[in-house]
Amino acid sequence: MTKLIVCLTGMPGAGKSTIAEGLKPKGYDIVNMGNAVREEAKKRNLEPSRSNLGKLMLELREKNGPGAVAELVKPQIESSTSNVILIDGVRSNDEIEVLRKIGNVKLLAIHASTDTRFDFLQKRGRSDDPQTKEHFEERDNRELGVGISNSIALSDYAISNIGLTKDELIESAYEIIQSWVE
Repeated sequence: MTKLIVCLTGMPGAGKSTIAEGLKPKGYDIVNMGNAVREEAKKRNLEPSRSNLGKLMLELREKNGPGAVAELVKPQIESSTSNVILIDGVRSNDEIEVLRKIGNVKLLAIHASTDTRFDFLQKRGRSDDPQTKEHFEERDNRELGVGISNSIALSDYAISNIGLTKDELIESAYEIIQSWVE
């Protein structure tokens, strides 16, 4: 059976990781693209700061092509025993093309307002989360620069994460993914 690779895409703070974490108990394997960059930073003895991770993401793409981050997670996907793999944080069509070579890819976009996303990121507490509006806008612009708007625009389905509880968001994603499995 071909693996179903569900790519969660959306701007930072839209709810991708919330969905991924919430669906882990359903038996899906979760692969986080940002963690792949954080791992690479660790290998290079780089502090996982906002600035370092942003530069590293761009450097990887420059050196190894625009699908570079997807190449980093390929072994994880190929060795997975799950029939459904959630990719948290796809940012470009080039990454999607890399993933299409190893499974059946579906794109699920998560939308949330700028204020919602900024509030969430301030509370989340990852080392690279923006603490000022300026850093937030800088990060949004970097994401847009690598083509995230294209993956959002070409999604197979989109969830509007406005006014949803955490459970409603997760349940909504689960129902969509299950419809792709069946």
